[in-house]
Amino acid sequence: MWASHFFLGPRSLEGKVAIVTGASSGIGEAVSRALAENGAKVVLAARRKERLDQIRDEIFAEQGDVAVSMETDVVKRQEVLDLVSHTNDTLGPVDIIVNCAGVGFYTTMKNCHLDEWEKMVDVNCKGVMNCIASVLPGMLERKNGHIVNVSSSAGRKVFPGLTVYAATKYFVEALTQGLRLEIVGSGVKVTSIQPGDVATDFGIGNTDAEARKEYEISDDIKRLEPRDIANAVVYAVTQPAHCTVSEVMVEPIDAPF
Repeated sequence: MWASHFFLGPRSLEGKVAIVTGASSGIGEAVSRALAENGAKVVLAARRKERLDQIRDEIFAEQGDVAVSMETDVVKRQEVLDLVSHTNDTLGPVDIIVNCAGVGFYTTMKNCHLDEWEKMVDVNCKGVMNCIASVLPGMLERKNGHIVNVSSSAGRKVFPGLTVYAATKYFVEALTQGLRLEIVGSGVKVTSIQPGDVATDFGIGNTDAEARKEYEISDDIKRLEPRDIANAVVYAVTQPAHCTVSEVMVEPIDAPF
């Protein structure tokens, strides 16, 4: 059962339409549940349709008919366009998009795991660009909207064993900052959420055993929970129109940045 941990009113996003990518697990799942709990109509997007449908049904049982699921690979531009088109047709224009879809692997440069490098670039960089491009024109036309990119503390500091992952998150930070500067005064908000170490399935499928053994975070550190990051997203997207939250870094108390 999803427990409420949010400090705002339970319907603070009433009438808003939100898309969450990477919604089948981890941070994306937690963000989807949090937005629905706060009154938004949420479109859950990810590649794992069976899991998406399960989360949608759980949200329905708890919050009512406020969630839709759609199988989507953010790397594929047409699938992202179809996602936004379906959202517009079924729920209305997109007010909020939270780009949670991402992958990360422990890998050292010397071991040259090119397939994992390419996957991180595809999902973490190209995927975010595809999602921004799919909603930005409509938001600018309506002079309203909020783009939230879930980056990482690794977008602020490079960690050994996560060099390529950090490079993709530095890209997200630069993209987010540049977008914010280019559309200032448009009515569209842009936020970067920068999680530290979170208890998710980060590194699943990792093939660089040497890097993982040497650099993976110790289990002695109490990791953040996905709901901690969802709290930050809810905080950012519920500010009044004149106020924007540009970035939020959330770190475990035992592993500060």
